[in-house]
Amino acid sequence: MNTEFTAIIKQAGEWWIGWIEEIPGVNCQERTREDLIETLRLTLKEALEFNRQDAIAAVGSGYTEEKIAV
Repeated sequence: MNTEFTAIIKQAGEWWIGWIEEIPGVNCQERTREDLIETLRLTLKEALEFNRQDAIAAVGSGYTEEKIAV
């Protein structure tokens, strides 16, 4: 799946801070813009995988998966 998300990025003093607009809780801080983007990418991947595992654990067995595009 190649889904795009929106990073909100801002420089605050010596730090770069950023958030993923669509996923609450995915935010990072780094010394460079490039490092921030990479850290946001990794943190987003981890958050999506955690949420996926959490949903599957909650539903138990007998479920189906359906792709939904918006």
